[in-house]
Amino acid sequence: MTCNRVLAATPWALLALLLSTVSLTAGAEAKAISAADLRAKIQYCQDCHGPSGRGTVGGYLPIPRIAGQTPEYIERQLLAFAHSMRDKNSSLGITSAHSLSPAMRLLLAAHFSGLNPAPIGQGPRNLVATGRTIYEEGVPTDNIPACSGCHGPSAKGMNKIPRLAGQLDSYIVRELTNWSKVRGQNPLKAGASAPMKHIAHNLSAAQIAALAAYLSYLKN
Repeated sequence: MTCNRVLAATPWALLALLLSTVSLTAGAEAKAISAADLRAKIQYCQDCHGPSGRGTVGGYLPIPRIAGQTPEYIERQLLAFAHSMRDKNSSLGITSAHSLSPAMRLLLAAHFSGLNPAPIGQGPRNLVATGRTIYEEGVPTDNIPACSGCHGPSAKGMNKIPRLAGQLDSYIVRELTNWSKVRGQNPLKAGASAPMKHIAHNLSAAQIAALAAYLSYLKN
């Protein structure tokens, strides 16, 4: 088991002992993180993303699910926030991420990637079947490839490609509808998100709504 997974699965009492003897090397620095400091940062994240990291709805903007997200993706987004490479509506995330050390980003990514609460759901049930078809088969006539080709058959993601399973319906709709505005401002050279610019542009509002509904209920 990797150090990341050990940290994600370790109860706080054991985590305190582990962190007292282990230093994480992140970037050019080796930095010991105390259990109390990590716990405080996790709580700060949960204040917005929910107690289990499954996201929150009902506010000014939907705040996405980060539970079960790939650690590489979480780290990458925290870094993008720290360098102000996300949209203006992400100002809270940008402000918060600036204070995180590379080692703390690593630990937070490990923690939240190890969570897997039930999804909130809330997408229109009548659109789920259509969304599943689009996800699994794509829409060849509209030059839209199957989402499963990159995000996996169960939408768990891999490495820098994000998990979509259980993501908030309203968040997916917002991201795909406004992709050119909220993504692609050179977030570390765009990287794995680059192909999405073309795909998001080809998706209709109805197709986006169906995909979001399907993914909002998907468990794994």
